[in-house]
Amino acid sequence: MRLFGLIGYPLGHSFSQRFFTEKFAREHITDARYELFPLPNIRDLPLLLAAQPDLCGLNVTIPHKESVMPWLDALDETARQVGAVNCIRLQNGRLTGYNTDVYGFEKYLLPTAFMVALPPDIPFRAFILGTGGAAKAVAYVLRKRNIPYQFVSRQPTAGQIGYAELPPLLSAGPALLVNTTPLGTFPVVEAMPPVPVDYLGPEHLAFDLVYNPPETLFLRQARACGSAVQNGLEMLHLQAERAWKIWNDHE
Repeated sequence: MRLFGLIGYPLGHSFSQRFFTEKFAREHITDARYELFPLPNIRDLPLLLAAQPDLCGLNVTIPHKESVMPWLDALDETARQVGAVNCIRLQNGRLTGYNTDVYGFEKYLLPTAFMVALPPDIPFRAFILGTGGAAKAVAYVLRKRNIPYQFVSRQPTAGQIGYAELPPLLSAGPALLVNTTPLGTFPVVEAMPPVPVDYLGPEHLAFDLVYNPPETLFLRQARACGSAVQNGLEMLHLQAERAWKIWNDHE
């Protein structure tokens, strides 16, 4: 039986196993199963592969989307440009990395942003909360769409800004805020990035790539300020279906 799974740490919040298990049952896929493989250290990846010879594909989540790359034999062009991997195909002993976060964000979360009517003379900009692998995928899509963006970090380095710099920027006009950090993920549901929510309003859109819980503290506070909000569950579904297509591509 073909084996697929998810690596990362921790994995108690993940819906991936449930998604694929339900997909296999719904679509009568009887030759596949999906497991969670908590992997505190990416250096243990070869041990996992040796212990699970039936593995045909892996999803990758925090904190390994970037650190897994040196362990792969090849990269899809999108993954190479993004600088992060969240999907691995195992075929003939070779590991090829892909990035399906890009697909999920572009196909669902980003179009949702443009459903909000904005005056044509007002520039639309984005603030990416976090600087990890998921943040890189979001930035890749924003560049494709020619949307100006800035990375926001609690410890900003060159080219990034801190959260204390957000108030005047949020006051300047419409903006998209995308939380790519794990803050607010179950079970630590009362955490959130230190966004100055008093400066949020109806002209802002708050997206959270976290999907468990369905409404994070960040989204709850943004909604209370009149902002449009969206979680990452549909993005999970889209990127998972994309991964399944990659794993089953016979070309």
